[in-house]
Amino acid sequence: MARPRCVSGVTLILIATAISGVAAYVVTWLVPHQIGLVGYATFAVFWSFLYFVIGSLTGIQQEVTRGTTAATAESSQHASRARNFGLVFGAAVFVVVVATAPLWVHAAFPADGWNLVWPFAFGTASFVMVAVLAGSFYGIAKWVPLALMISVDALLRLLGVSIVLSVTSSIVALAWAVAVPFPLTLVVLWPFIRNSVVGKTQLDVGYRAILWNVARTILAAASTGIMVSGLPFLLGLSSRGVPKATFGLVILATTLARAPLIVIAQSLQSYFIISFRDNVHHFWRTFLRLEALVAAAGIVLAALAWLIGPAVFGFLFPANARPDGMFLGALVLSSALVAALCIAAPAVLSRTAHFVYTLGWLAGATATIMSLMLPLDFTTRTIIALFAGPIAGLAVHGGYLALESRRGRALHSVKNPSATA
Repeated sequence: MARPRCVSGVTLILIATAISGVAAYVVTWLVPHQIGLVGYATFAVFWSFLYFVIGSLTGIQQEVTRGTTAATAESSQHASRARNFGLVFGAAVFVVVVATAPLWVHAAFPADGWNLVWPFAFGTASFVMVAVLAGSFYGIAKWVPLALMISVDALLRLLGVSIVLSVTSSIVALAWAVAVPFPLTLVVLWPFIRNSVVGKTQLDVGYRAILWNVARTILAAASTGIMVSGLPFLLGLSSRGVPKATFGLVILATTLARAPLIVIAQSLQSYFIISFRDNVHHFWRTFLRLEALVAAAGIVLAALAWLIGPAVFGFLFPANARPDGMFLGALVLSSALVAALCIAAPAVLSRTAHFVYTLGWLAGATATIMSLMLPLDFTTRTIIALFAGPIAGLAVHGGYLALESRRGRALHSVKNPSATA
């Protein structure tokens, strides 16, 4: 009797990511539809700032993924380093956010102030354990519980936002609806997923080493956030004179047009890390195929955005202005570059090149921030920033991988001179 074919890990993650992406799209449509672009502009800044910090904390997930292997009989008897690290680090995040809030609260949340700090601190701190658990599942290729975490988190957030909007338009209430699903997902799923991870994983480094590695991956992930989830927040800081309706329109168009490629590529970064790590002999074939796929998808989607994007936007938001088709096409092309960087970066990290990994993302973040400071109009410098960041990052990561390949061929030639004869 033939054994049933199992769904592959990447398929499960893509399905979960699709569910998460659709849920996020509905939230992005529902909030401005219910409270208008002016209210959405405030909500978008909170969402952006929250996911900028959470995006930074995904560096924990990436390092836990890289360093997690199946537990041995001996290691399974010891306390989980990953769990202990996550609990302590999560508490530290909460304390740091609250302690530093007086320095940034009025710039970040000028209208609601400390009322938004508490859901912000709660959400970012509780995400740490989500990142640790997800990284552990990635490391031992437990795809079903991982897919459940991704999809349930997004669905709970959509449900919470929908319930809040049915009774109020309060930004503070919406902020709590966005933050609470992080720990709630773990509470809901823990009875079903605990047996897949408890006593089943081990880290290949101790507390001091994981802290040092996480510090570098967090710095890299923070740089990622500057180019992606944190961009609306940075635009808000650098565009004080722009009318809120215009600002809300640009942020909404940027979020909708760039999300498909970026969300998929970001959600698969941990998968890419273990794929590159565990398939060294097929590294270049896998890497180049993935980059070619992203390039082709970017070109096709950019053309569609240019041709039909304004009409689709008008259908979704009939009461608001429509962005230009060329602007939407440029947004999609820039997202393809970010997606390409989300493939190159895991390829670098899979070779334990933490310094280059961090340097590439830092280069992208620096280019983005410098572009936002250019003395140009709001739309032009936004477009320049969206392209400059990923191009700079790709130059660093791509350059390193090319040099490593050349060095490897040269070493092979020295060891096997007959191969070049």
